[in-house]
Amino acid sequence: MSLSDPLGDMLTRIRNAYGRRKSTVSTPGSRLRARVLEVLKSEGYIRDYSQIDFDNGKSELSIELKYFDGKPVVREIARVSKPGRRVYVSAKSIPHVANGLGIAILSTPKGVMADHEAREQNVGGEILCQVF
Repeated sequence: MSLSDPLGDMLTRIRNAYGRRKSTVSTPGSRLRARVLEVLKSEGYIRDYSQIDFDNGKSELSIELKYFDGKPVVREIARVSKPGRRVYVSAKSIPHVANGLGIAILSTPKGVMADHEAREQNVGGEILCQVF
């Protein structure tokens, strides 16, 4: 079975796992998903993630979710650019999520990064998702 939006699937799995108070969630592996998880980890939204490789050449990402005082660290996680509607921004028009309390994750020519990094490096790109 092929997915039309693998990144959206991963974000939905994370959102659903937080709703059920799970400590870990797994998702099929890919380089884009791993890059997005690296940004989430560096920004403190997830505890950690690891990649599990299988014999048949497929891989799986195991994500450790993060809670603070029994409440999820991630209040809202949403896909912005979808397969049917891509959203691109220039470096000057990168949006501030929740007045700077959240982040937007962008896919830029210099790699996948958070919105504040893209502003510092003066690069624009495709807004993949927003996290608050």
